[in-house]
Amino acid sequence: MTLTVIIPCYNETRTIRTIVERVQAAVSPDSDIIIVDDASTDGTGAAADTLINPQIKVVHHSKNRGKGAAIDTGLQHAKGDMILIQDADLEYDPKDYYRLLEPLITGQADVVFGSRFLTGQAHRVVYFWHMLANRCLTLLSNVFTNINLTDMETGYKVFRRDVVKNIRIEEERFGCEPEITAKLAQRGARFYEVGVSYHGRTYEEGKKIGFRDALRAFYVILKYNLFKREKRARGTAPGADNPIVIPTAESISVVSP
Repeated sequence: MTLTVIIPCYNETRTIRTIVERVQAAVSPDSDIIIVDDASTDGTGAAADTLINPQIKVVHHSKNRGKGAAIDTGLQHAKGDMILIQDADLEYDPKDYYRLLEPLITGQADVVFGSRFLTGQAHRVVYFWHMLANRCLTLLSNVFTNINLTDMETGYKVFRRDVVKNIRIEEERFGCEPEITAKLAQRGARFYEVGVSYHGRTYEEGKKIGFRDALRAFYVILKYNLFKREKRARGTAPGADNPIVIPTAESISVVSP
């Protein structure tokens, strides 16, 4: 099974090189890394271009559209059997890849979320109100999807490619998180969560998500769970036409810790 890591980024010139180095250290050489520069204004795109090699591809947006749009672009270029979303801001540590990918590799899951709350890993203590909003949004999402996630808004999401290849991400900003969750739940995807470390940033350090995004997420949960639901033929399951093949240890595209 091969892996594609998608790195959406906007104005992350201070961190883009470091995160790519950490990703490369965590994956095998046959993994693909796709950097999607969302029309950064601080030189992130130019910095990303210096990293291009046979393993790394850089895609540029002509105008700033948002994280959801960047992920959607990355999905269009992804070729791996598994797809992992990696934020560029160093809040999430690629050392957690093995833990995230294991349920996919063993054939137990179609989707794995890296939970910042279901964990004994290192966790930087930052904003109380962000935590409260996250928990409220996760609870509301769970009410409609009938799955018991602890961290719906996590930036660490990993998928089997055949499960997400036909999903179109319509939310261009951070509303993509509840949208993806709703659409995959409606398709009957098997969800797993694993605890991950988290090193949250402050606004002074470049954090971008805010109160407006929380309000949009509330709307998105209602929109994609009540008014714009996915349609799936009765009796079908994600990836039914592309069953999981359990890989040998030598074929796993991630570096064991």
